Amino acid sequence: MFRYEKGGDVEAGTSGGARELYPGMTEPPEMRALPAKHPVNLILLGLFTVAISFAVGMTCAFTSGKVILESAILTTVVVFSLTAYTFWAVKRGRDFSFLGPFLFASLIVLLVFAFIQILFPLGRISQMIYGGIASLIFSGYIVYDTDNIIKRYTYDQYVWAAVSLYLDVINLFLSLMTLFRAAD
Repeated sequence: MFRYEKGGDVEAGTSGGARELYPGMTEPPEMRALPAKHPVNLILLGLFTVAISFAVGMTCAFTSGKVILESAILTTVVVFSLTAYTFWAVKRGRDFSFLGPFLFASLIVLLVFAFIQILFPLGRISQMIYGGIASLIFSGYIVYDTDNIIKRYTYDQYVWAAVSLYLDVINLFLSLMTLFRAAD
């Protein structure tokens, strides 16, 4: 079975009891089981993309067009800017692997905050705070995963790399939608 390794940090899942925690939260388990089987991995990637697209489409169906347009434009600008910055910084020797543990801890805090909001709705201000913090976290994940694509993923791990970056972009879009929807 394929083992997701990046040097023993929290995201790699190679230390302690958190072995399967992070990859299981962001990548579907089918992708971990069959990452190198050529036709199967592309089929699973396609099915995963359709499923996520359906979920995002349903979310957008209940949101105003202005909020969707603002979120889409800002997501596009942020993704291109952060990708260009990461390529520029990596070319000059920067390493963003130190972000892994901080982003993981931030994601856990974000999930706990979301759970608290489900149990005790805190209002529009808390939704704006949640959307803003989530946008910053997923922007960090875009830099981190782009750095991983440049430096750590092998040629055969293109599906894994695509899913990681795809989820970062989708989560950034959804968090910006949360922010703009609360402000609207």
